[in-house]
Amino acid sequence: MFETISYETRGKTAWITLNRPVKLNAFTSLMHKEMVSAIKEANKDSNVRAVVITGAGRAFCSGQDLTGSPEGADYGDVLRKGYNPMVQALVAMEKPVIAAVNGVAAGAGMSLALACDFRIASEKASFIEAFIHVGLVPDSGNLYFLPRLVGHAKAMELAVLGEKITAQQAKEFGLVTKTVSEEEFMLEVETFAEKLANMPTKAIGLIKRYMNKSWESDLNEVLEYEAQAQKIAGESADHQEGLHAFIEKRKPAFTGK
Repeated sequence: MFETISYETRGKTAWITLNRPVKLNAFTSLMHKEMVSAIKEANKDSNVRAVVITGAGRAFCSGQDLTGSPEGADYGDVLRKGYNPMVQALVAMEKPVIAAVNGVAAGAGMSLALACDFRIASEKASFIEAFIHVGLVPDSGNLYFLPRLVGHAKAMELAVLGEKITAQQAKEFGLVTKTVSEEEFMLEVETFAEKLANMPTKAIGLIKRYMNKSWESDLNEVLEYEAQAQKIAGESADHQEGLHAFIEKRKPAFTGK
């Protein structure tokens, strides 16, 4: 079905794997298109309750495949046609998305990880804002997500100096949810994804939607967003199940509906 990525469902989780290991999973125009298709497939599949994005081989994603970039290319056009639709589709999906960072996440590969809702990093993983080393500006949502995760001063430091940071440093900076040993990495990702998939994902989707809106909203707008979201959540089957489970003193069985 895909040439540059693989897509599979395991239980309630969709796994999207960047699959150009020889090129350290560097992006191409075809990969952009296939990523958007895979994200949309996961979004419309009602059986999918969580999504994992990871890389094949020893890298998560090394960024753009510069060997395929013609001299004089309009990079703005490349972003508008390739990267931006991918990031927009990812953020718009109202299901929790985990970046399973198994190795280096550089340039747009780091941007992809930042655009996810959670980041679990192998201890051998690393992150690098590689754009500055080729005279470019961080893109693919990087300038949006990075300062929101680590603050303005640290974001400037990372973007301008372009120094590689370890998984442990990324954890200290607030970039990743947790770091895991290489041996336990995949099991931890699977366990974390299963945990999310069994939560009230209807509510998670609403949290994601309105938390994203909150950055460009004032308090009164956010209060109204919360009221709208709570009305929807309050009418959900998950809310009723949560109430019944609480009263009956049992573990709830949420369905994401």
